[in-house]
Amino acid sequence: MAEPASQRPTIGLALGGGAARGFAHIGVIRTLIAHGFTPEIVAGTSIGAVIGGCYAAGKLDQVDEWGKTLTRRRILSYLDVSFAGSGLISGGRLAEKLTEALGDLTIESLPMRYAAIATEIGTGHEMWITRGSLVEAMRASYALPGVFPPVSINGRWLMDGALVNPLPISVARALGARVVIAVNVNADNFGRGTAVPDIGASSNPIAEVAAKTIFGGDEKTAKRRFLGTAARPGISTVMVEAFNVMQDRITRARLAGDPPDVLISPKLGGVGVFEFNRAQDAIALGAEATERAMEGIKEAVATLV
Repeated sequence: MAEPASQRPTIGLALGGGAARGFAHIGVIRTLIAHGFTPEIVAGTSIGAVIGGCYAAGKLDQVDEWGKTLTRRRILSYLDVSFAGSGLISGGRLAEKLTEALGDLTIESLPMRYAAIATEIGTGHEMWITRGSLVEAMRASYALPGVFPPVSINGRWLMDGALVNPLPISVARALGARVVIAVNVNADNFGRGTAVPDIGASSNPIAEVAAKTIFGGDEKTAKRRFLGTAARPGISTVMVEAFNVMQDRITRARLAGDPPDVLISPKLGGVGVFEFNRAQDAIALGAEATERAMEGIKEAVATLV
């Protein structure tokens, strides 16, 4: 039985990045609320900043409904490929969707404390965006280098916060959380990473590869090359997977020095980083992981009552 909100310590969420796997955050949040543990503080990085911001704005149901409509074809419709800017995807269509849902909401107007984590270009500073446009804060936090262009906020050019703080436990604590529940949506993918000490290159002749790149052909062809196929990963998959390996190493290092009170790690190994069409699978896996962690959550909260 959860303690009444007036008697229990303030609960904060630290929501990590992980592209499509981040839909699991919805399942986590809903399950916590269903058990009486309503988060009052949210710190998010990348997709964690998006889902966390929508929760803080009371728009979680809308994100869920949008996720149900996503198919591979519809995902392609959001990819406004650009060869002229500082990212392969200009991000305008996705930003329009966020603005449609959130309007001109500011972080200060939210009913709870919220922070989106970003990285400043040039200095590498870890930036906690705690005021101003909610949509722009989200865009800065998920601006994956090379994929989405950086976002300018108050004269600073910002990109994906996972470069410096993939799982912002420290931020949730700084915002006033006494119990921090962290959600790592990449643990099942890279948590078992190790060294392979002996591997050799194939002695077979190298197969000739057609000199096709994302820059050739029409927009439709470029989009498909961007995502890749089952036989060969696209440029987006290569970039995001490489980014996630780095993110995993940083996360593990930071967890060792600043662990949360409760760590939830949904089993998302079967969900690809760009499989946004599997949003409902990810949500269900997030809910299952939270149910498994419920005893630990109850103990953490009871300790501080």
